[in-house]
Amino acid sequence: MTVHIEKVDLPGIGVRHDLVTESGRRLAVVRYRDGDRELGLYDADDPDNCRESLHISDEEAEALADLFSASLAVSRLTKLTEETDGLYTEKITLPPDSPFVDRTLGDTKTRTRTHVSIVAIIRDRHVIPSPTPGEILREGDVIVTVGTRAGLDAAARLFSNGPE
Repeated sequence: MTVHIEKVDLPGIGVRHDLVTESGRRLAVVRYRDGDRELGLYDADDPDNCRESLHISDEEAEALADLFSASLAVSRLTKLTEETDGLYTEKITLPPDSPFVDRTLGDTKTRTRTHVSIVAIIRDRHVIPSPTPGEILREGDVIVTVGTRAGLDAAARLFSNGPE
């Protein structure tokens, strides 16, 4: 399915972007000239009738964007691994007693030691895509990995216990 988004200029007010869902419902994001934003859900039978609207703060908009991007990234990786035999995606939570807490991702040498790729880190609902070796790991980080089953098991042991 192609995603259909309509842009509606609201003179003197701002801009509204409507996402038309597969079921024909409209979800709108109104961006006011002063920077405020609102979400709107439109009546299925009357696309001009906004059934409910909700003011969204900057922090809430950022949190929603993070939630959607995190779930999309993991969904896309999962779909890729489902299409490829022997390749898996796994989320590994960095335990509080890991020797890598407050150290750089590069210190783990994960790719060299386990042949696993780290594609993202999820921290406090915020996604860090394609983290660099200089990224500091924090307790509770969720490390999104891709590799073979044996490699992912080795990566989980590495993050828990350090190098063997």
